[in-house]
Amino acid sequence: MKKTLAPLRSLVGLAIVGLASAAAQAGEIAVIVKTTNSTFWQNVNKGADAAIKSLKGHTMTFSGPASESAIADQVGMVENAVNRKVAGIVLAPSDPDALVPAIKKAWEARIPVVLIDSMVSDAGKPYYQSFLATDNRLAGELCAKQLIAKVGTTGKIAVMSYVAGAGSEIGRVGGFRDYIARHSKLQIVGPFYSQSQMATALNQTTDVLASNPDLKGLFGANEPTAVGMGRALVQSGKTGKVVAVGFDGNEDLQKFVKDGTLEAIAVQGSYQMGELGVKTLADVMAGRKVAKFVDTGVVMVGKGNIDKPEAKNVLY
Repeated sequence: MKKTLAPLRSLVGLAIVGLASAAAQAGEIAVIVKTTNSTFWQNVNKGADAAIKSLKGHTMTFSGPASESAIADQVGMVENAVNRKVAGIVLAPSDPDALVPAIKKAWEARIPVVLIDSMVSDAGKPYYQSFLATDNRLAGELCAKQLIAKVGTTGKIAVMSYVAGAGSEIGRVGGFRDYIARHSKLQIVGPFYSQSQMATALNQTTDVLASNPDLKGLFGANEPTAVGMGRALVQSGKTGKVVAVGFDGNEDLQKFVKDGTLEAIAVQGSYQMGELGVKTLADVMAGRKVAKFVDTGVVMVGKGNIDKPEAKNVLY
């Protein structure tokens, strides 16, 4: 067994060295996100752009589908990046399974891949070098804790989610639901999936509020969903009557916190994801050791801290 493992370890080591040396040459870094139609992902772009300026000789492209549910389009973008022989890829995968064959192609082409925001399934673990994201389960738990503190442990709440099966959604909503189940007797209505479309979330939330007049709380699990949820509360005259917690921190959501439409928002370090994603990829390309997982953090923002540095550092 020892004789068999020794050459195998040597081959693995050579593969890693080969991956780094092949990518170390200056070239294009492709940053591919879930959609470009979101201020969250535009903030990721800002962070990535800041990082690329410190890397001599490298250029950066930023792309994503028209919507988070356009998974086949994102797969095509990764495959296209592989075909044009980019130096490396920073990827926010929209689906944990569908992107695995594409990042395998990158690995076979000796193109390093760093994931941000969402994980791929276990089948894809050999094909990426690092994963940077919010601890989504913890973030979901923090949102549940915030909601329980305001609505109590009995009654009815609704979960307004985005794309079923997305890695971040599984952790975020899963963490929220598990915490609710462990620490309360609250009944959960949903989840409802907006496909990350604000207008869809608005309509879904309006329907939920109308069909559940005794609803005590709402959880909006990403930026467009939380914005739609907030607008539905305002239009339905439910501001201050139904407690709502959202996710992410664009200007609309900040306004909802300040006027009391939302009790709080869980804000991810989107700028940090872009910046650290590119810097981590640069380390891989230089042959430096990187962590397999990096927690980019989350800050719960409410009226009490929205104007403090801890919140301003992550709001966008």
